Amino acid sequence: MEAAGLGIFMISAAVVTSLLEYPYSPLHQLLPDPVIRRVLIGTAMGLTAIGIIYSPWGKRSGAHLNPAVTVTFFRLGKIHGLDALFYVLAQFVGGLIGLLVAAMAIGMVIEHPTVNYVVTVPGLGGAGMAFAAEASISFWLMLVVLIASNQTKLNAWTGVFAGVLVAVYITVEAPLSGMSMNPARSFASAIPAHLWTDFWVYLTAPLFGMLLAAECYVRICGAHRVLCAKLYHHNITRCIFCCNYMH
Repeated sequence: MEAAGLGIFMISAAVVTSLLEYPYSPLHQLLPDPVIRRVLIGTAMGLTAIGIIYSPWGKRSGAHLNPAVTVTFFRLGKIHGLDALFYVLAQFVGGLIGLLVAAMAIGMVIEHPTVNYVVTVPGLGGAGMAFAAEASISFWLMLVVLIASNQTKLNAWTGVFAGVLVAVYITVEAPLSGMSMNPARSFASAIPAHLWTDFWVYLTAPLFGMLLAAECYVRICGAHRVLCAKLYHHNITRCIFCCNYMH
């Protein structure tokens, strides 16, 4: 389920980016402003994330889709070590398979430098700026997830909040780092693109930001306030995590 979720996300990213960034695409020619194109890409990816989170598979797996999210919930004691390991492996494999499927469907368009397998590399600010940006957006995403998912009045909206942040981040932050927040997502693009420029940023910054957010949340609210590792807790079926919800 985690593999399929990130795979679908990568397919969506590749298709939408190809439609809007490939120079010979009618949509690209219709929309010459790069900011408008980023808004549209962000909106599409935010909606994709929301759809995955609230899908039956997303409700079942928790819709982490991201090794940094899984490791953070492991640190919070909400997922067992072996389960976390399988989640992370599934995310790396699923993201890569999804992008390769997209590449087969799109063809040579995905190889064009303006698309380049939707690879993430630092912008003009360099690796330092990219690290700071990735850590920052990862921090705020995880903090919002923890605050929303652990409040009765907000938990059903956690996926929407996450999707909105993804849309905003792609629009605003993408020029700094490509907007990853996800080691598996960047890994999936780097392999076929054969481009590993400052890849360490995408392995470390999201994890650093999310773990820092978790530490802040626990210190302010207490570890007992972390109820589950799901972005949207669906009480109909048995939860696979170290869950404090009543079933």
